[in-house]
Order: sequence, then structure tokens, then C-alpha cells
Amino acid sequence: MSLAIIDAREWQNVFDLRTGAKIVEESPLLGMVREVQARRPYPGDMDSSGNRWVSDTALDLMNRYDPSFVFLTYAQQFFSGRYSIQTEKEWGDAITDLYREVERFINLSGFTPVIVGTGDMTPFVDFIDVTQLKGLVLATHWSARYAGLHEPSSGDLKYLDAHSGIERIVHRDDFLRLFAESSGDRSRVPEYLLVAKEGYMFRTVGGAFRRVRRVPAQSFFIPVATEMGEVSTITGIRGLIDSGIGKRKIALIMVEGIGLRDFPWASQRCDNGREWFYHEPGDGQYLTISTGRHQLFDYPTGYKYFEEDAEKKEFPFSGYFRSVPEDTLAERYDVRSISVGNRSMFMHMATGTDISIECFARNLFNQGTMAVIHRMNKI
Repeated sequence: MSLAIIDAREWQNVFDLRTGAKIVEESPLLGMVREVQARRPYPGDMDSSGNRWVSDTALDLMNRYDPSFVFLTYAQQFFSGRYSIQTEKEWGDAITDLYREVERFINLSGFTPVIVGTGDMTPFVDFIDVTQLKGLVLATHWSARYAGLHEPSSGDLKYLDAHSGIERIVHRDDFLRLFAESSGDRSRVPEYLLVAKEGYMFRTVGGAFRRVRRVPAQSFFIPVATEMGEVSTITGIRGLIDSGIGKRKIALIMVEGIGLRDFPWASQRCDNGREWFYHEPGDGQYLTISTGRHQLFDYPTGYKYFEEDAEKKEFPFSGYFRSVPEDTLAERYDVRSISVGNRSMFMHMATGTDISIECFARNLFNQGTMAVIHRMNKI
């Protein structure tokens, strides 16, 4: 049984991750994790100390658990760039601060880093308004490039085909053929995938958007900095790390909102997708890195998530996930592993680590931290 511990500063509670039921559980490992959470409250997505929180929380946990593999996400610059007005100097200062924080962690931990940029940011241009269509368009709050289209009329397709912000309209059969080898529930893929041009994003029915200043830029390639060997595709990062586990202590470090243009380390250029498709920052990109396979169907863009909502839905703290993904990066490692991140609430599902601590926040609302313990048998 995987345990979830939610720390809201004023209180802590322990839950069964699968059912969401509150439970009473005690163990030395659980007590240790709860103590780390109590010492390390999350400052908030827009707070300038957000990246320091990642390093400090990871180092605190490492001092008590002694892992050989660490998976970290640094995302404060992604949030500040997305939602605040910044000059180019201020954006450059944010990247400098990120660089210093990551280097501080590397120097203090002594781990061998594999640093991955999730892709650059670009100024927001305009919305693609799809609220008046007869068909249903669904997009996550974090996706600027992709949306799912269900049961469109012929007029809907004509409108979208003529829209200046639409790059292409892809039928589900063509999308499935492009990723024929990928696993997952293909029935969840929408009838059409809408693809926006750079700088645009979709305005959908029920979309609760804050005012956006920057969105993910076109990122057909992403940077990877490592001394462990050559890697040319996003799916090759997993094998690179697998080859080093047990021989050295490794830290996989994701830096959000940073691509080839702004990446401050010497790097290799990695394919971030296939043909017209590239992974935006988010759980699909993380799962692709973590499993070494393109992951698009367990959590596809624009699927009808509301059809799966129910009073007894499993994994209520894990967003749209219906199960713990299989064969993730650290799931089968014999060595101890942890993950810490401030990018949102999918680290515990995407990484497979023994212990995960992540910000418990939605749409910038800071609700504390959540820790997940998947394994308690490596004491």
C-alpha cells in the first residue's frame, strides 16, 4: 500500500494513496518523512525561494534516507515567467538564480547530475476561442499547443481550419499511427487533436485561466547536460541512467521553462517528440523520460476526464491518473530513491521513487506539501 501524507502547516494527515481513505499508521520511515515535511513548508509557486525549497527539502531527506538516485524538478522560474511581467534582464536573472541553486545542490550532494531542460518559453500571442463550437474542446490548463476535439460539426472544422492560430488538425487514427508502439488506453484519445501555433493557447468552456504572459515555446529539441554519455532522444535518457545505477549516485534534474536558447550548461540536443509532435512540459514528458517510451495514452490531451469522475474514484490525490504507471524510472531499482519537485502533483506517479515530496498546489493556490511513500522495505 502506498501512503500519502498531506502537510497543510496547521495539520498533517496520512491517507491510502489508492483510496484516499484517512488511516492511522506509524513507522520510523513515516515519522521521518513527516518530520521533513514539517520542517520544509512550501513557500508557493511564485515565491522566489521556491527552487531553494527543492534543494533544501531534497538534502534534508537525503541526510536521513541515504538514496543513490534522486529525481528533482526546479520550476519557480516557469511559474514567474508564465504569470508575471518580466523584462529580459529579470528573466535572465531568474535563469542565473536557477543555475546557482542547481549547482548548490550538486556541490553539496556530490551526485552525478543529468540535467534536462523541458523547453523554452515564448510570449503569449492570443487565445484560440473554441467556446462557441457545437463540438466539445478540452485542454488542460498547462497545455498551450494541444487540445482535444469531440463530435465536431462540419462548420466547426471549417472554422478551425481557417483560424490563424491553428497549425493543424489531426484525426485520432493518424495520431495513433504516429505512436503505434506506445502503450496505454487508446480509447481515451479524442476524435481530433488540435495543434496551435507558437504563442497561442486554447480558450475552452470552463477553462479557469489566470492571465498568462508566457507559454511553452516550440521545442522539437530539448537540452541535456551530462557526463555519463551521449543521448540523442528523450526516450534515451532512461537507458543512460539505468546504465549508471549501482555504479554511481545519480541526480536527474529537470529545469522547467528552459530550452536550448536559455539552458546555462553545456549540453547535447535531444529529440523531444516525433515529426510534428513534441512534448510540452508536464506529466507526459516526464513519463516519457521515466519509462524510455513515448507516453501519450494513459493521460492523453483533451480526453473526457469527467466521464471517469465518481465518488469512489481511485487515486484522488493524483490528478487524472487511474493507476500507478508501470516501469517508471526508479520503480525496479534495488537502490534507495527519492524525488522532490515544485512543478505540481505528479512526481509521485511519474518517477517511481521510494519517497516523493512535492508541492500540493493547484493554479498557484498553495495547499502545502504532499509526500508519497511507495516502498517501506528499504530501511
